[in-house]
Amino acid sequence: MRSVVFLALLCFVGACATLNKRPIIRELDQLEQDFHHHTGFYLYDPSSRKTLINKNGDKYFTPASNTKIFTFFAVLNVLGDSLPGLYYQQKDDSLIFWGTGDPSLLYPYLPASNVTTLLAQSTKNLFYSSANFDNPPLGPGWAWDDYNYTYSVERTPLPIYGNAFLLKKQANTPYLEIDQPYFKDHIWLGDSTAGETLVEREIGSNRTKYQPSTHRANFEYEVPFRYSDKVLAALLSSEINRPIAVIHKPLPASPSMIKSIPTDSALKVMMQESDNFIAEQLLMMCAGVLTGTLNSHLGIDTVKKAWMKGMPGTPVWVDGSGLSRYNLFTPRSIVWLWDELLKQFGSERLFPLLATGGKNGTIKRYYKADPPYIFGKTGTLRNNHALSGYLITKKGKILIFSFMNNHYNSESYPIKKRMEKILWEVREKY
Repeated sequence: MRSVVFLALLCFVGACATLNKRPIIRELDQLEQDFHHHTGFYLYDPSSRKTLINKNGDKYFTPASNTKIFTFFAVLNVLGDSLPGLYYQQKDDSLIFWGTGDPSLLYPYLPASNVTTLLAQSTKNLFYSSANFDNPPLGPGWAWDDYNYTYSVERTPLPIYGNAFLLKKQANTPYLEIDQPYFKDHIWLGDSTAGETLVEREIGSNRTKYQPSTHRANFEYEVPFRYSDKVLAALLSSEINRPIAVIHKPLPASPSMIKSIPTDSALKVMMQESDNFIAEQLLMMCAGVLTGTLNSHLGIDTVKKAWMKGMPGTPVWVDGSGLSRYNLFTPRSIVWLWDELLKQFGSERLFPLLATGGKNGTIKRYYKADPPYIFGKTGTLRNNHALSGYLITKKGKILIFSFMNNHYNSESYPIKKRMEKILWEVREKY
């Protein structure tokens, strides 16, 4: 009798799961038909280790900034509680220093770093070397004409100001203000424009054309600068009021190192605000710790071999931020990564670092509920939008999902609203 009851109960639970799943699958199919694009959706229950819904879960999609989940995973496994801020060696009357890739130096969106204090207070002659840096400034598959925008700043061994300088002007004054005086000699006045103020830097130098608007409106514009060791030494020298010479000296086997900021403070901005600059620098930092060289490709290769052997579907992972369209991941592989993160670090550590539906980050205006039910990471490139992470159901269960949409020929807003509706139904039915 007991076995009969148990079998009946199993059938009832299975029937409920099917009833929950079918309407959602129909909506996913309809979404794909309506926008003539490709949809992937994978829903997983980590407590029972069961796949609840799988639509194209093993197909490859362009992840956009969902790539940052891979960087997030790497950082949590490699960098520890605090970021390495600077490598240095003191010898006789000299202090030689090397960058670690740390993004925090005078970057207004991160806590203040104490790197400048070390250099300013040293009584020794200062020398900067970038010999441990072996990385192209722009990533593979990045759009070349994005170089003039701050979401595509260069990757450098020792970033400063987020690798951009700020131009601004008040409407009632004829003069430009530049927060970094070094760049004053690089600004050239172009013709006035009847529309918006135009600012454009030449691709191969820091020569920047400023075309003022005839409307004389206030404006602020961040300009990504062209890195060189000489530029970095000049900018940092101006900040600490000390001369800095450039040399080429290999990083010693056991250099001294100064810590900069808590790792989680950088991860929070990267994951909530989808900061590409922080993501690229953090991935290089992982490479530096793992291999001794600031090289993103080496970092990716090492992380994949060390921590991602069990991932279903070999990831095509080429940068830290997701700017590249060469990146290709499956929804199932992304869910696997979120599951590993949950097992290793737990929800109490992870959830405060992630974008939260209705509360903060890139999903502040979407997925609203009290209490919040979506904690995750978005990814958006033109004609591509993804969201993945953790979903808390009405019953309080944590589910893991990846929702990827590629190649729709419309704005992203209607796609996002349909995603919101589907994920709400998952919340209600599971």
